Amino acid sequence: MQRAFGRSPTFLVNAEQQRSNLDSLVRREQHLAEQYQKNKPLMFNGNAYQKTHPQKAVAGHRDADATVVSPMLLGCADGVSQIEEFGIDASKLPRELLDACEELAMNLLVPDQAGKISGAYEGPIPLVKEAFNHTRSLGSTTVCLSVLDNSTRIHGKLHPMMAILSIGDCELMVLRQRFTPHRGLRYETAFNTEMQRIDGNCQCPLQVCRVDDRIDANFDERTTIEVIERGSAVHMVSVYEGDLVIIGSDGVFDNLFKDEVVQLVNRMIPRPNLPGEKFRPLDQRLLGEVARQIVEFCHTKTKADPRTGKYPDTPIGKGGKRDDTACTVGEVIEWTEMDCLYWEGVQKQRRMKELVTCGGVLGLNLMCIDDEEEDDDDSVMHGRSRTARDSYASMSVASDDEEGRFCSVM
Repeated sequence: MQRAFGRSPTFLVNAEQQRSNLDSLVRREQHLAEQYQKNKPLMFNGNAYQKTHPQKAVAGHRDADATVVSPMLLGCADGVSQIEEFGIDASKLPRELLDACEELAMNLLVPDQAGKISGAYEGPIPLVKEAFNHTRSLGSTTVCLSVLDNSTRIHGKLHPMMAILSIGDCELMVLRQRFTPHRGLRYETAFNTEMQRIDGNCQCPLQVCRVDDRIDANFDERTTIEVIERGSAVHMVSVYEGDLVIIGSDGVFDNLFKDEVVQLVNRMIPRPNLPGEKFRPLDQRLLGEVARQIVEFCHTKTKADPRTGKYPDTPIGKGGKRDDTACTVGEVIEWTEMDCLYWEGVQKQRRMKELVTCGGVLGLNLMCIDDEEEDDDDSVMHGRSRTARDSYASMSVASDDEEGRFCSVM
């Protein structure tokens, strides 16, 4: 018998239920390694891919996942589709929230030519709180961000750190190259987050939300601010050139064991940079293909083996979850003077745009697709501006896919 959707939907969690669980879900940790490779500022080179589960797409389901890929910020947000039962577009709040986070991160964290950040960055919680205050859409979403902070110094030397913030059940893994005599140089898990789910229910994650009287007559945005301030799981992690950051919606980590993700990465990137070699950043297209393969692997977990009729094992049980699935893959690379010159130009363009608009929060999507066009065709790409490793006058080119969407930045 064909397995029912059972574990598919994520439920909207009311404000009181979220507030009562904040103390049990909150986490603040620092993961510090006093290892120095070279005292230089770092950035992300990345790509992302998202795809609605085929069975949900056939039913006309709207993909409510969103991703962000920029030099100082990687992220994933998973909108709660149940909100659409009330006539609300579940994709708008996660997209708007990540766009606002991206702009704030680029304003606050881009290093100048001396390698110092010019903005008054105060950490990931204030960043997300301010970003939420800039949003207007109704909806509910989980979110996971990786913020690259080049301001940290240890013993007077630059030691870039990654601030990781998670609200809900998107997850993040940091993979680092390690050498072992028997296996050679391979990626291994250096750090991973854990899901925040109320009472361990895979359908009830902690959420960032804004709703109206149709859903909760007593809703107060101060509750969402409290969720961000008190409920965010925050980790500070030492980060090094060559590290891989993988962020996925619950559609990834409900269906794949973490060692399966690591095995897939090592299969697709068989020869990382060897010790003593000049570092060579990975091709964006390869990072995008890694993200795509992770998403496709997730969807295969929901299908029965044609020979045995049995469903594969997943972290939440046989057959996993049929869900929208989004994955962001970023590599940590050096921030160069060329990158600095390019992004100075981008910021100048943004400021010029603000002079001729109402002054609202503007994303850095210099080649973005109109929202209405994107709604009409789920296969439309997300175009993003990127750094210019070869020429800082160039712009990003994201790849089209017949069923999913790529989003890249270098």
